[in-house]
Amino acid sequence: MDSLTQIVLGAAVGEAVLGKKIGNKALLYGAIAGTIPDLDIFASYVTDTVSALSIHRGFTHSIIFSILLAPFFGWIVSRYETYRDFKDWSWLFFWAFITHPILDAHTTWGTQLFWPLDIRLAFKTIFVIDPLYTLPFLIFLILVIAKKRTSKKRRFYNRLGLTVSSIYLILTIFLKWFVFSKFESALKNQQINYIQLDTRPSPLNTILWSANVETKDSYLLGNYSLLDTQAITFKTFQKNHELLGSLSETKPVKKMIKISEGWYTIIKKGENLYFNDLRFGTMSIDSNSEDFVFQYKIEVDNSGKIDFIEQEKNKQDGKKLMRDLWYRIKGN
Repeated sequence: MDSLTQIVLGAAVGEAVLGKKIGNKALLYGAIAGTIPDLDIFASYVTDTVSALSIHRGFTHSIIFSILLAPFFGWIVSRYETYRDFKDWSWLFFWAFITHPILDAHTTWGTQLFWPLDIRLAFKTIFVIDPLYTLPFLIFLILVIAKKRTSKKRRFYNRLGLTVSSIYLILTIFLKWFVFSKFESALKNQQINYIQLDTRPSPLNTILWSANVETKDSYLLGNYSLLDTQAITFKTFQKNHELLGSLSETKPVKKMIKISEGWYTIIKKGENLYFNDLRFGTMSIDSNSEDFVFQYKIEVDNSGKIDFIEQEKNKQDGKKLMRDLWYRIKGN
């Protein structure tokens, strides 16, 4: 999830663990702890794109990280804070650390909670930024801050924030199940034979959902809003995996295919090949454009070294996508 959401979640967890004893400091340290797992993003500054993508939401989002690092941070804080209970501080950091990847596991990118096992959990029930999850949570947290440490209402508001956000997260699981059945029915009605079907919520909401459908030679992308009144339609994108040629046997390309969970297409522009990660869809709802949200130019230097260069998007692309999403959410 986005940084604000993880800060809010971490603060609420910190309050639940230690707020009664140290007041707003529990919120502060919980918020800090809630952001620490995402420091793995700095890997992009010291390594290549593929390696950075592999590292992201890896070790720092694992159970092992939470177990090993919580006592370390707990010990550091207990050395200089007035409240010196090492066990309590460690407990605060552990719960702030572990709830971070558990929440991330519900997003499209997922997380390696069981690192070093090569398992990435990605339930794809909530978008990485979802105001319906974050804003109510934030409001309750502000109410918590306004109350004294010993106030019963303070604990009530914090529990309410955690409860409401958790109920919404559970609701998204049922929404995904419902939407999945809608896409299954559409494919059956249109007599489309497919290999696998994958669904996810569209940006900023859980009303409009997207689906990736794999067939023998292509992928179909479709959208469904809970407010739709017409049949689901699909756009077709050719796999073009054969364009990779011998590159498909190289380590960087194999790793990139694994990161995309096999949901990718290859396109050729001039003499250059581009790798499209289909898990996050295209920058346009209405067209058959192959302008995917995550598109990487495959570069091979004279020594044979392969790198993936992410193609930048401009603000106008983002604004158009938001407008398209708004109109599409209201139904077809």
